[in-house]
Amino acid sequence: MDWKKTLLISFIILLAGSAITALIFNTEPTASRSGATQQTAMLVNVTDVERATHQPTIRAMGTVEPAQDIVLSPRVGGEITRRSDAFTPGGYVQKGDVLLQIDPADYKNVLQQRQSELRQALADLNLEMGQQRAAQKEYQSYGDTLSEQNKQLVLRKPQLESVQSRVESARAAVRQAELALERTTIRAPFDAHILSRNVNVGSQVAPGENLGRLVGLDTFWIEATVPVSQLRWLSFPDDNRPQSKVIIRNQSAWGPNTTREGHLYKLIGSLEGQTRMARVLIAVPDPYGYHSDTPGVPNLIIGSFVEVRINTKPLPDVIRLNRDYIRDEETVWTMEEGKLRIKEVDIAFNDAQYAYISSGIDEDDQIVTTNLSTVADGAALRVAESDTTSTTNTTP
Repeated sequence: MDWKKTLLISFIILLAGSAITALIFNTEPTASRSGATQQTAMLVNVTDVERATHQPTIRAMGTVEPAQDIVLSPRVGGEITRRSDAFTPGGYVQKGDVLLQIDPADYKNVLQQRQSELRQALADLNLEMGQQRAAQKEYQSYGDTLSEQNKQLVLRKPQLESVQSRVESARAAVRQAELALERTTIRAPFDAHILSRNVNVGSQVAPGENLGRLVGLDTFWIEATVPVSQLRWLSFPDDNRPQSKVIIRNQSAWGPNTTREGHLYKLIGSLEGQTRMARVLIAVPDPYGYHSDTPGVPNLIIGSFVEVRINTKPLPDVIRLNRDYIRDEETVWTMEEGKLRIKEVDIAFNDAQYAYISSGIDEDDQIVTTNLSTVADGAALRVAESDTTSTTNTTP
C-alpha cells in the first residue's frame, strides 16, 4: 500500500470521529435552574419566663483549715512521769483534761523553801512592829523639837519599809513557786483533737519544746476564692444582716448526697496571688461531729479540698434563664408573631447554671431555646404547640 492510500484512510477515520463527537455533544440533555419562590420557616422550641425573687448560689472550691491550731509546749522543764491515754494522735480531749505530768518533786522543794522565807520575813515584820511601838514612845518624849528627817529615824521608818519589802518579795516568790509547780501539770487549753505527739513517759522536756499539735473542736474554717465582682452579693456578719448560708460537699469522701452546713465568716483583705480572686473564710461548727447527737455526721479533714455553695443576697424582680439561652454579646432570642427577635439584656448576676436578667425581656416573651445555624432578626419561625416548654427551674 502506497503512502497516498494510507493518508486517505487516515483522513477518512478522522472525519468520522469528528462527526460522532459532534453528534454526542449536540444530543446531551440540558439542566435548567429554577429559583425557590417560598421561604420555609425554621422549626424551634420556645420557653416561657416569669419575674420573681431568686437567691442564687456561688460555687467555689476551698481548703479546710482549723480555726484553733497550737503547738503544745511546757513552761517548765523536767522529766515526763505520766501521760494521758487520750493524748495520742487521733484522740479527743476536753478543756482542762490532764495530758502530761512533769516530775513535780523539785518544784515542791522550791515552794517549801519560798514558804519558809516568807514565814521568816513575816516574823521579822512582827519584831519590827514591836520596835515601832517602842520608837513611838521615845519620839513622844522629844515633843516637837526634832526635824522631819530625825523624826523618820527615831520612828524607824526606813527599817519598817525594808522589812515590808522583804515580806512582799517573799510572797511574790511563793506565788512564782506555786505557778511553777502548777505548770508541771499540762492540761488541754480547749476542747481539742490531737494531731501529733512528740513525747512519752521518761522524756526530758525543756520550756518551749514541741510536745504535740492540737486543733480545736468547736470550729473549722474553709478558705475559698470567689470573683471580686460577686462580693457585693454576699452577706458577712459585719453587715448587721444574717450571714450567707453555705453548703459544703466532698463527694470523694462523703458521697454525692451528703453535705455539711456552714456560714460566711470573714473577708480576707488580700487577693489570691495567681487568680486575683477574693479570699473568704467559711466557718463550719463542730467539724468532727464531736458535740452532735446525730450519728453519721461526716468529718471535715484538715487540708482537704471541698466544694462550697454560698447563698447570695436575694435578687428581687428578675427573670431566671438557663445560661445556655444567653447568646453572643448578652443577647436573647425571642419569638414574636412568628418572627425571630434578637434582644439585648441586662444581666444582674450569673451563677454556674442560670443568668438572672433585670431588664431587656418581659414575662410575656417566648424565649427561643433551639440553636440556629443562620440567625437574622425577623427570620420566620414556627413552633408546634407540643414543643412549647415552661421554665419550672429549681435552684440546684
